[in-house]
Amino acid sequence: MLQEVYPNIYKQEIPLPNNPLRAINSYIIVSEDRNLIVDTGFNRKECKEAFMKGIEELGIDFNKTDLFITHLHSDHCGLAAALNKEGARIYAGKIDGKMINAMTGIEYWENFNELKKEFDLEKDNISFDDHPGYKYCPKNPIDFIPLEEGDKIEIGDYTFEIIDIPGHTPGHIGLYERNKKIFFCGDHILDRITPNIAFWGYEQDILAVYFESLRKVYDYEIDYLFTAHRNIVTNHKKRIDELFEHHKNRLDEVREIIKDKKMTVRDTAANMHWDLRCSSWEEFPNPQKWFASGEAMSHLEHLYSIGEAERTNENGILYYKLKNER
Repeated sequence: MLQEVYPNIYKQEIPLPNNPLRAINSYIIVSEDRNLIVDTGFNRKECKEAFMKGIEELGIDFNKTDLFITHLHSDHCGLAAALNKEGARIYAGKIDGKMINAMTGIEYWENFNELKKEFDLEKDNISFDDHPGYKYCPKNPIDFIPLEEGDKIEIGDYTFEIIDIPGHTPGHIGLYERNKKIFFCGDHILDRITPNIAFWGYEQDILAVYFESLRKVYDYEIDYLFTAHRNIVTNHKKRIDELFEHHKNRLDEVREIIKDKKMTVRDTAANMHWDLRCSSWEEFPNPQKWFASGEAMSHLEHLYSIGEAERTNENGILYYKLKNER
């Protein structure tokens, strides 16, 4: 259903079939000159039909329309190549934009095979073929305009500033209208559910990066936080405090799991609490095993990065153990 949530700003819920997220909020900002769409939904028939319904209801001309992609996940960029072909101009962050185009090639996804071994997931018989990021990403590279912090996009009465908010992905970006005090934050902050903070490589402690991005947004003046899933947030500081508390509890949980013996990423994830209707790890859908293991890894790597945990590699499989207190 199309809903005007702010003057000339419309929210369109795009269904995400067979996905725990259920739906994504795509936003359409309308003006006489140009229009701006924020995120798209998966590259699949059901998403495109729902997306186009809102576009047609507003009488949007793609040749006068831009698409802003908050980050690389396929529920946000899946239809980008199709819209590019229709004439829409595409904006994406420098980092995630390059990664979106890399995702259209099989080489990007073959890296998951190495992670599968390191995480000890080979025993679960899962493949990147199960991953919604692979199944529903754009199938062709997109011609995008790269954005970085401080760049501005003007649409009608709105002047949006690009804000770097990495953590959920390495190059997540948002749109901030300082005068109107509104922020399109993608998956950086969500209401009622917590963004998945996964593992993106050994070069950085991605959980620490996410914490820094939360602190950054905490200080902004925001009346409405337009999130990509669930409800619009009207008290961003309260929600950020809740997210910090969530990850504090997560880290305590992981500390307890690896306190007495070394654990693989898989076994750590299997012993963590998840809001899924599954009584055991074996009942987890394969895509959720990917996401759970990625989140376990980001917390394990954070403990390793701050010197609280040891990491060893035995025959290609990673093990973590809490350091003995001295």
